[in-house]
Formats: sequence, structure tokens, C-alpha cells
Amino acid sequence: MFSSDWDKFSQLTYETNFGERPHGDIRRLDIATISPFDVLCAGFPCQPFSLAGVSKKNSLGRKHGFEDLKQGNLFFSIRDILKDRRPAAFVLENVKHLYRHDGGNTYKVIYDILANELQYDVHTAIIDAQAVVPQHRERMFIVGFREPRFFEFPEFPMSGPKLGSILDKEVDAKYTLSNHLWKYLQDYAKKHKAAGNGFGFSVFTNNDIARTLSARYHKDGSEILISQGSRKNPRRLTPRECARLMGYPSNFKIPVSDTQAYRQFGNSVVVPVVAKIAKQVVATLSRPVDYKPDFVLTPPETRKRGMIALALPLGYLKISKKTRRLRREPL
Repeated sequence: MFSSDWDKFSQLTYETNFGERPHGDIRRLDIATISPFDVLCAGFPCQPFSLAGVSKKNSLGRKHGFEDLKQGNLFFSIRDILKDRRPAAFVLENVKHLYRHDGGNTYKVIYDILANELQYDVHTAIIDAQAVVPQHRERMFIVGFREPRFFEFPEFPMSGPKLGSILDKEVDAKYTLSNHLWKYLQDYAKKHKAAGNGFGFSVFTNNDIARTLSARYHKDGSEILISQGSRKNPRRLTPRECARLMGYPSNFKIPVSDTQAYRQFGNSVVVPVVAKIAKQVVATLSRPVDYKPDFVLTPPETRKRGMIALALPLGYLKISKKTRRLRREPL
């Protein structure tokens, strides 16, 4: 087992839970020092490709995508490891917007490297985690096999849990928004609404599905505020509630501050989603390379709860609200 993370606080959390200190910056690592392995799992930074990240970088006049030299080019380190080590399979994760970033060119470059340069059999899907956790979180998963194999992304439940299932009954008062912060968020939302922008806060109850938890949650918690009734200001989620929202087990240890915990859970994958994909990858590798099922579903039927399967990078597959069937839109 080999792991790598350049953030010292993330390294601490990983070591506390798994007994191994991850290596540092993967770009500075000598690939020859990595022991042989069968499956590579990686999530290169999403900020250079996400809608929010691109918008912020544009407003600040900063580069995004592959031109973000600090975060955007980490995919090429993954490419170098795959090229040198040639594992049997890989699983990559990123934001949904990766598929549309730069008019689709970013994904086309990634696909071309994985499928044509490295000769892997590539499968891609956008999966919404709300089937397994009370959070609307769409992420792109790219799965590849060294030899062409039959592979299907896993099915997910038809309906998922509600937010109340992860909330504590008693919460420290420090997580309740101050009058000053609550007024600021309300005024900020009014200002942007008047300007025709969609910026603002979101307040949820026990019966809701939350928005996407982000790494900036530590700043004000505005994307997921929990209602405490009309006579009390809403509150943030606690770090433990964030852990549950991301599907972590109750015995997962949080050895860092609230600020660092919010950042880590906001950057994390949803555990049950990745676990289901991992099981499917292992099952695929355990079958003969030439295995083919007796029956293969047609494209409209392969639409599963919370998941859109993507084919070659020729367009974007989207669900029609009227027919509930897949249709292809140009990038």
C-alpha cells in the first residue's frame, strides 16, 4: 500500500486512522521508489476545474485548468505513474464540470492520454452521492483497465437518506451563527439577488438533502446551514456531522482542528460511493479478461439512480426531464 498527500494535516488524519504516514508532494517523488501495485486510486485537485473554482480564479485573474501550475497539472503526475508502473486498473475522481471545462478540451486531453497514449480501456460516469448520503454531490469517476474488459458502474438505491439521519440531537452552542454573521449572510444574499446573481446561503431541515459540502465550509458554513427554528439563528454542521455526510464510519478519528476537518471532509470523496465502485473494479479484475455477460442493457436502460454513464468524449450525456431517457448534447 502506498499513499501520498502534500498537506500535513491530511497526513495526520490518515496516519491516525490507518497507521501510515502518507508521502509528500507526488510531483517530487521518484516513481522508482513505489512498490509494485495492482490498482491506482487518485483524486487530483478539483478547484482548477470546478464551476466555483474557475469563477473565483477568473475574478482574481488567475490561471485555471491545466494552466494552474500549482494544482491543475497534477494529472500528469498520475499519467507518469501509470505509464511507468502499468497497474491492472485505476480509479480517478474529479468534479462533474471537468467534462465541460474549456469547452470539453480538458476531458478530451485526459481521455486521449489514458485511452490512446497509455492504452487503457476507459469507462466514465457522473454519479450523484445523494443515493447513499443526504447530500447532492455529483462527481466524475474515470475507471480504466490495462486490458479491455467488460465493466459496469454499480447500481445505487432508488432513494437515499435525509439530512436528519446524520445530525446530532445536541450540539455545542459554538456552532450557532452569531447575530453579526447571520445578518451579514442575509444582507449578502439580498445584494446578489438584487443584482441577479445566485450567491447566498442555504438553510436545511431534517427532511432535506444538503447541497455539496465544500472545502471552504470552515469560513461561514453558508452552503449548508441547519435550521434551529424561527427563534434561533441557524448553525453550521459539526465536523462529526460532516464526516457522516461524507459516509465515514462512526469510529473514524478526527485528530485535527474544526477548520482543518472542514477542509478535509469538503475535499473528500463520499466513502460509500467509492466503496461500491471499488468492489465492482475488484469483481471485474477477478473475472477472465474475455468475460462477456449474456445480456447487456441498452443505453436508455443503463440510466441508474444518481448516475450517468459517459461514452467517448464526443458529447455530454444528459437525462431528459420529459422522457427520463439519455440524450447526447454537444460539448
